[in-house]
Amino acid sequence: MLKQFYLICIVILFLNNGTNLYGSTTSSKFFYAKKNYITSILHNNKQKQIKYLKQIVQYGTKLNKNITQYKYELYRLDKSTKLHITKQKSIKSKYSISSVYTNKNTIVVNFNKHIYKSYVRFSKEKAGYFKYIFSIKGNFKDASPTKLSINGVYKIKIFQAKTNLLKIVLLNKTDIKPVYHIGKRQLIITVYPKKQDIKKNLYNLREIKIKKTEQKTNVFNVNYKNKIIVIDAGHGGKDSGALGPHHRMEKYVVLNIAKYLYKSLKNRGFTVYLTRDRDKFISLRYRTKFANKKNADIFISIHANAARKARIKVAKGVETYFLSPARSNRAKRVAALENKGDIHSMSYSSKNILLTLLNRTKITASQKIAIDVQSHILYNLRKIYGDKIIDAGVREGPFWVLVGAQMPSILVEVGYISHPEESKRLYTKLYQQKVANGIANGVVSYFAKSMK
Repeated sequence: MLKQFYLICIVILFLNNGTNLYGSTTSSKFFYAKKNYITSILHNNKQKQIKYLKQIVQYGTKLNKNITQYKYELYRLDKSTKLHITKQKSIKSKYSISSVYTNKNTIVVNFNKHIYKSYVRFSKEKAGYFKYIFSIKGNFKDASPTKLSINGVYKIKIFQAKTNLLKIVLLNKTDIKPVYHIGKRQLIITVYPKKQDIKKNLYNLREIKIKKTEQKTNVFNVNYKNKIIVIDAGHGGKDSGALGPHHRMEKYVVLNIAKYLYKSLKNRGFTVYLTRDRDKFISLRYRTKFANKKNADIFISIHANAARKARIKVAKGVETYFLSPARSNRAKRVAALENKGDIHSMSYSSKNILLTLLNRTKITASQKIAIDVQSHILYNLRKIYGDKIIDAGVREGPFWVLVGAQMPSILVEVGYISHPEESKRLYTKLYQQKVANGIANGVVSYFAKSMK
C-alpha cells in the first residue's frame, strides 16, 4: 500500500509539473528522468536507479539545474562514476536581509540566506518603558525608511546599528512578552495582546468569563465546520514510544493530549477525527491514509521526546516539526526515534530527494502552522509554569508519519518524557490540557490568517 501511495504521489507530481512538458525537449526528459528515478526507488531496482540518475545528471547539467545531491547518490550506487561537483554560481546580494514588515501581531524579517539561532540576540530593559531589543546579524538596505507598527505596542524602532547588525526595538508601557521563532530564512516575532485587548485582535480567541458552575464557552467570528483536522496520537498498543522515569510511557501521554485537543477543536467548531482513541497500535502508513480518506485540511501528530542517557537531565523543551529533509543532527536524531519500521530499503540521500520532490507544495503551509502552534503552546504553558518551559523551536525533520499526508502536516513534541521534571508535568491533567489548548489556538490562528 505504501508503494501504491507513492505512485499516486508521482502522478500528482506529474500533474503539478505538467507545464514542464510544454517547454524544451531537454526539460521534458529531465522531468521524466526524475519521475522514473522515484519509481525505481520504490521498486528497489538499483540498476534503474543508476540509469535514471545518469539521465538526471545529463539533462540537469544542460538545464543548469542544481543536481549535486543526485551526483552524490549516483556515486554512492556506482563507484565507477566520476564525481565532478562544482559549486553553483549565485549572485550574492550586498544586503543579507531582503524585507522587514508587520502582519497584524507579528514582525517578519526575511533573509537572503539560511540563518541560525546565533543570528538573533534578545534582551529586555526597563527604564520608564519596557524595552525589548532584537539584535539581528545582517544588513537591511531599507532600515531607515521602514515603519513598523503593531496594535497594542506603543512604538517600534528599526535601525542599522552597525554594518552587519540590525536592531528592532519594541517599546511599551506594560510587559508584552514577545515570542520569536527562527525559520530557515525567516525570523518571526509575535506579540500577544493584553487580556483586555484580546477581543479586538482578529487572530486571538475571545473567551467569556462566567461563573464556576457554568461551562466555559469560546466565541468565534468564523465558522470552521468545513475545516477538517485529523489528530494522530503517536505510538500505541505494542509500541509504547519513549519511556520516562517510573515507567512512564509516551503512548498514554500523547493519547490524553490528543483527546483534549479533539474536544478543544470540536468546541471551536471544527470537524475533528482521531487516528486512535484508545491504546491501540496503528501503522504509520495507516495514520496518513486515514487523514487522506477524511480529506483533512491539517494533520497533527503528537509525540513526546526522549534523550540519550548522557543528556537525560539537560534535554528538555517543547518543539514543533514540519516535514522537510532534516539539516540538523538533533532533528535527525528525533526523526530516527519516530521513524522506526519505515522505508528501510532507502538510503538517507534517497529519502531526502523523495521528500524534496513529493512534499514541496505543502512545506510552506506546514511551516506556518508549526510556527503558530509552537507560539501558542509556549504562551499557554508559560502562564502556568513560567520560564520552566523551554522553547526548543520550530524545526524541519524527515518524519515518515507525515510523508503520506496529502495536506499540510506537523509533528508536535510536547516535552521530554525522559527528563525528571518534565516527565512529571507530562503526566498531569493540567499540563496536557494547556498543551492541547495551545495547539488548538495555533490552528485557529493559522486559519484566521489564511482566511483573511
